[in-house]
Amino acid sequence: MKSTRLVAAVAVLGLAVAACGSSAEEVPADGGGLGTAQQPVSIRVIANDAFAKQWQDKLVPEFNKKYPNIKVTIDGIPYNDQLAKTMLELTGTTATYDAVLADDPWIPQLAKTGALYDLKGQELAKWNDPEYDWADFHATPLAAGEWEGKQYAVPVRSNLLLMFYNKSLYKKAGVAEPTAETTWEQYFADAQKLVQDTDGDGKTDSWAVGTYFTKDPLTPTVWQTVLNSNGGKLLDDKMQVAFAGEAGVKALQTQVDMLKYAPPGASTYQFNEPLEAFRQGKTATMFMWGSVFKGTAVDKETTTLTPEEVGITTMPAGTAGPGAHRGIWSAGISKKSEHPAAAWTWLQWVTSKQGEQFVGKEFGTFPARNSTLDGTPPAEWAGPVYQALKDGYEVASKGQMWRPRLPESDAVQQILALQTSRAMSGQATSQQAIDQAAKEITELLKTKGYGQ
Repeated sequence: MKSTRLVAAVAVLGLAVAACGSSAEEVPADGGGLGTAQQPVSIRVIANDAFAKQWQDKLVPEFNKKYPNIKVTIDGIPYNDQLAKTMLELTGTTATYDAVLADDPWIPQLAKTGALYDLKGQELAKWNDPEYDWADFHATPLAAGEWEGKQYAVPVRSNLLLMFYNKSLYKKAGVAEPTAETTWEQYFADAQKLVQDTDGDGKTDSWAVGTYFTKDPLTPTVWQTVLNSNGGKLLDDKMQVAFAGEAGVKALQTQVDMLKYAPPGASTYQFNEPLEAFRQGKTATMFMWGSVFKGTAVDKETTTLTPEEVGITTMPAGTAGPGAHRGIWSAGISKKSEHPAAAWTWLQWVTSKQGEQFVGKEFGTFPARNSTLDGTPPAEWAGPVYQALKDGYEVASKGQMWRPRLPESDAVQQILALQTSRAMSGQATSQQAIDQAAKEITELLKTKGYGQ
C-alpha cells in the first residue's frame, strides 16, 4: 500500500513539473532519445570534405522530414587529415562527434581503440529499426566495416576503382571498346592508337590514359589492383610481405608504363588532374573511383561529356581475371556519444533502403544494398553503372582487392605511396622501389609484433 501511494505521488509530481514547463527535465536513460520539438537532440558527424557539404545541405533536411527533432551537423575534413583527427577523437576523454566516417583501410585501426560500438551488438539493439535489413547488404561493401567478427561500421558511400572510357575517342581511333575480358596486353596495344590528333592540325591533343601517378596514399591502389588481377597479394595470411618478387615489379611497371601514353606532366597527377583531363576529352581512359561517374558523364557544370559518351567497366584483366579495387566509406557510432539513440537512428536511416535510394538519386553515390543494385535505377544513366559495380564487387571479393586489413594499414600504404612515386618520377626503377617498400614494411610489421 505504501509503495502504491509513493508511485502515485511521483506520478502527480511529474505531471506538475510538466505542466510548469520545467527546463530541468531529466535526460532519458536511452541516451537522450530522439528529442522533442521543445528539446531537440543535436549530434555531430565527422566526414570527408569532398561530400560533407552535400550531406549537410541535402541529406540532413531529407532525414529531418522523418526525424525533425534530431539536429545533425556534418563537419568536413580533408582526406589526408581525417584519419589522424578521427583517432584523436576516439582516443580522447570526451566526444565531439557522435558518428565517424572512415575510408576502407582505416576500420581496423579505429576499431582497435575500443571506442566504436558493434552495430550488431546488444548495446544498440534497443534502438534498432525493425525494418533495417542487414541481409540486404551486398557482402563486399559490408565487409569493409567488419573487423575481428564485429560490425563496427556500415557502408555510406560505396566505391570501386574502375575503368572509364571515352567512346567517341575509341571510335575516332578505330579501336574496339574495352570489356571485362580486355587484358593489359590488349590495353597497351590499344593505347598506342589512342594517342591521337583529333582535330587534324598535326598536333597530338588526346592521350590514352590518366590516373594517379604522384605521391598519394591512393596512388598504389592502381598497381595493387594489377597485382591482384594476376593472383598476387600485398601481404599473406601471416601478415608477411608477399609482393617482393617478379609479380610485384611487373605490377608496378604496368603503372609506370602508362605514363608513355598519358598527357605531358601526368607524372604529377593525383585525384583532380586525371579527372579534369578525362572530362575535357583529353584522355580516352581513366582509372578512377567509380563514384565520380555522375560528375563525369551527367552534370553539365563539371563535364563536357554525356552519358552516351562515357563507358565504365572493370580494370583490364590479368592472369586471374579483371581488376577492381574496393574503397568503401563506412560510418560507425562512438561509444563516447551522449546521444547514441539519435546517432544510431541517423545512421540507420542514411544506410536504409530509403536513404540509399535518396543519395543515389541526388548525389550519384554507389549503393551497397542488393535491392538497390537489382532494382530500378534512380536515373537512366545509372543502369550500366550499377552493372559495372556489381561485376566489380564480385571481382574485388574474389581477388581480395583492397588495402591491407590490419591496424597498421595506413602506415603500410604511406610506405607504398612513397616508393610508388619514386618509380613514377624516375628516381628509382620498379625493382628498386619494390625492394625498398618490402624492406620498410617488413621492418614496420616486425616492430608491431608480427612474425616476419
